[in-house]
Parts: sequence; structure tokens; C-alpha cells
Amino acid sequence: MKVSDILRVKGNTLYTVSPDEPVARAIEVMADKDIGSLVVMEHGDLVGMLTFREVIQCFVASRNKVGDTLVRTAMDDHPLTCTMETELDEVRRMMLERHARYMPVMDARMLMGVISFYDVAKAVVDSQNFENRMLKAYIRDWPASDDAQPTAQL
Repeated sequence: MKVSDILRVKGNTLYTVSPDEPVARAIEVMADKDIGSLVVMEHGDLVGMLTFREVIQCFVASRNKVGDTLVRTAMDDHPLTCTMETELDEVRRMMLERHARYMPVMDARMLMGVISFYDVAKAVVDSQNFENRMLKAYIRDWPASDDAQPTAQL
């Protein structure tokens, strides 16, 4: 399974923020949209990610106030990315290695979407459930063998 399969099911709604916006405004957007991350874009290019992890770190660093802090100061300016063709097993490895919960999906310099650890886990579970159903159906419909001898009943 590839990242493109996840995005096909998930859809392509994206929420972005400018690096020069206040973190307080970004937090409002995240709360309003019930999302855990915002892609930070500048002049059409991906320049970072702002997730609840960076927001919490910013909050703690500024003694429980974000004040006038800009997204640029709080964001991860080297986010982990993948492509539409990246295999799901590779995405899982990358996310686990970097403790990343969100990953922008890029096609060259174009942002195609964002996948979350939840999206990856759901895709794996859905795939396993489908495989289990197919295996159970195969076993249930197992053809009878011609040379099978009926068992004697006592």
C-alpha cells in the first residue's frame, strides 16, 4: 500500500499557516478545525510544520503564554516528508524513528496532503481486516476433496 492510497480515502483538505502569523492565531485555527497540525507555507513552498507538540513546547518556553510569538519561532523547520509513491511500511518506519505524528506528502515542491499516524494505523487495520475477511471466506468455501472418505458415525 502506498501513501496515495491513504490520501485517496482521506481526501485532500489542507490547512496551512504563514510563518509570520502569531502562534495564538494558529492555535485558534487548530482548535476550530479540530486538527493537530498546520503546514507552514511561505511563497508557495513548505517551510515547516506546526503541531500540538511544537505548540506545547512554545507554551512551556514562554512561561505559559504564547504572546506575540510567531509561527516561524515555534515550527519544526525540517519536517519529515514523503511522496505519493512512498510505501506504507516505509512511512511507518520513518514516523516511528522520528516520533512524527504528521507528515506532509510532497510531489517535487507541491504539497499534496498531510497524513497522520492515525491515518497510517487506520490503513493498516483496514487492510488486515480485509485480508482476514478474504481468508475466512476462502476457508469457509474450501472445496470438498473427491477422495475424502466420509467418517463413520458411532
